[in-house]
Amino acid sequence: MSPESPSRRRVALSIVRSIATVVVLVVVYYALPLRGEAESGALVLFIGGLVLLGVLIVWQLRAIVRARHPVLRAVEAFASAIPLYLLIFASIYVRLETARPGAFSETLTHTDGLYFTMTVFATVGFGDIAPVTGPARVLVTIQMVGNLLVLGLLGRSVLEAVRRGQTRQGRTPPA
Repeated sequence: MSPESPSRRRVALSIVRSIATVVVLVVVYYALPLRGEAESGALVLFIGGLVLLGVLIVWQLRAIVRARHPVLRAVEAFASAIPLYLLIFASIYVRLETARPGAFSETLTHTDGLYFTMTVFATVGFGDIAPVTGPARVLVTIQMVGNLLVLGLLGRSVLEAVRRGQTRQGRTPPA
């Protein structure tokens, strides 16, 4: 193992932190009271969630550059940003369906919202749940475009942060 390589303990700790982050985010999602009549609550939740995601991404990118082991920090960044992004959309779908019954082809529970979000993210689209109303279709379209941006821009930004972190430490990043 080279001097700049992380120890097995550090790798294991990074994996444990990543898994714990995902578990905490999912537990918080299931604890959220997403049932409500006001459609404005969905908009506030959506905007607030995206602001939180933006702040998290900026903080994570800065942490990657300063990290002793930027690659491990990048893994942790993905383990928080991607699930948060997906859970924001799952929350919005459930909230929209409860505020506007019939927005989707079936009533959405927390699990249904997460399932639908994952099928859109993975571009599988089984067709068992579909947006029916205009606002639901717009929101799903926003997620589809966001999926491309998250995967492309976040991936590129994280890789650039890793490169800068390694350069800052005097290491030569891989080409």
